[in-house]
Amino acid sequence: MPYTLNRLKKASYVPSFGQLYLPIDHAKIGMPPLEARGYRPLQMTFDDQLKALIFFHLEEHTSAQHLLQVLEEDDFARNIIAPEEGIKKSSFAEAINSRGLEQLAHIYQNLQTDALIRLPAQHDELGSLIGIDGSLIDACLSMQWADYRKGVRKAKVHLGFDLNHSIPRKLFLTHGKGAERPFLSMILSPGDTGVMDRGYQAHDLFDQWQEEKKYFLCRIKAKTKKTCIEAKEINPHSNVFYDAIVLLGTPGVNQTKKPVRLVGYIVDRTKYWVATSRYDLPAEQIALIYKLRWDIEKFFAWWKRHLKVYHLIARSEYGLMVQILAGLITYLLLAIYCREQHNEKVSIKRVRELRIKIQNEVRIASSDMAGSSLAKHGISNHYAST
Repeated sequence: MPYTLNRLKKASYVPSFGQLYLPIDHAKIGMPPLEARGYRPLQMTFDDQLKALIFFHLEEHTSAQHLLQVLEEDDFARNIIAPEEGIKKSSFAEAINSRGLEQLAHIYQNLQTDALIRLPAQHDELGSLIGIDGSLIDACLSMQWADYRKGVRKAKVHLGFDLNHSIPRKLFLTHGKGAERPFLSMILSPGDTGVMDRGYQAHDLFDQWQEEKKYFLCRIKAKTKKTCIEAKEINPHSNVFYDAIVLLGTPGVNQTKKPVRLVGYIVDRTKYWVATSRYDLPAEQIALIYKLRWDIEKFFAWWKRHLKVYHLIARSEYGLMVQILAGLITYLLLAIYCREQHNEKVSIKRVRELRIKIQNEVRIASSDMAGSSLAKHGISNHYAST
């Protein structure tokens, strides 16, 4: 049997993982307890479940089977991540697909609050900017709930992304054909500015959000009918060619009841029309805010690729939400870690450096602990130190 270190003692020899995981302790304050069902005792604690899920995303595992194999064979995983008695496949599957969602949601929300304090606001003068978009996740044919089209299964994540702090915020999960607009009002809070592409253009919501003191900035289709109420002066040296207060849509059909501001500008020979309820900013800053919307696209691509969200370890809708929340928690931990340790944004370079540091610290700890054990018995530590 491989040499095994005392779990608590060994944990102190792996400071890099401890630094990454440290915000979890504060985020768990007030967390509802995880309770066993009926008379069956818990086979995995919530901490065991959470560490295994973070480890899955951090180390780019490709399946639940691969994760469980590593939890048995890898020194760090076996002694720091897995419970002492190991993790059974059946216990892991039950944990992922049927429990822990309420606890993960609690931690996710508290980590967001922590990240908002620790991470600098990049465009604070523009207010609270929430990019809104949806992203598809490939599902298995056996996942009947993830309806998309005949012979294809997909799930869809509907996400609000803080463009000032570059972190995910509110999210919802549906089947692949799930409409995106119903979640817009739930993602936005009063005072937020929702930043959206053309797929979210909805004149009734533009009216509703103005009633609710929720701001919006949405690119609209160029062919949308515009009824000008008041034209604003344009800077002739700017790329902005239009700035006016208008009513959008066809009268008697889908026209907005409340006026909106419409800004038109050109980037690389492409005309952009952006409707907004932000009257406090110059037109050029309206164009800048819409440009920032691309950050949510980049986040989805990075998150899926480097934290392996598309490698499913759950098949139920509940289980997939558990996996997605764990992936977002891992991203928030990495965002805090990279800012605290390197004063940088998250990057795959820093994530890979962290993985290497963890493994190196484990090897050093194993050598030191093995040497101490041999020394107690008066045996030379020559081989332990080579």
